[in-house]
Amino acid sequence: MRAVVQRTTGASVTIDGNVVGKIGKGFVILLGIGKEDTDDDAKWLADRCTGLRIFEDADGKMNLSLSQVEGELLVISNFTLYGDLRQRRPSFSNAARPEQAIPLYEL
Repeated sequence: MRAVVQRTTGASVTIDGNVVGKIGKGFVILLGIGKEDTDDDAKWLADRCTGLRIFEDADGKMNLSLSQVEGELLVISNFTLYGDLRQRRPSFSNAARPEQAIPLYEL
């Protein structure tokens, strides 16, 4: 699994003019799922992301985790994180197919 994690004070996803996901303070995560990924990988990554201590405490130091600030997650599936750009035409052959990726994303 590959994740791009961005701290935010608010974010949303809009598809065809309809908001399909919205959060306040928390993380926007672009999530790529590979062919080799398992349930254990998904659980590990979820634990790692929620445990990241990158929110400021009362002293202004990045010392608090997502759960400590009661933050939210907006996770966006993004198979392009598995793109192989060594050729002029990117290959996405290492990305998981939807029938494998969807259950791991939902987990």
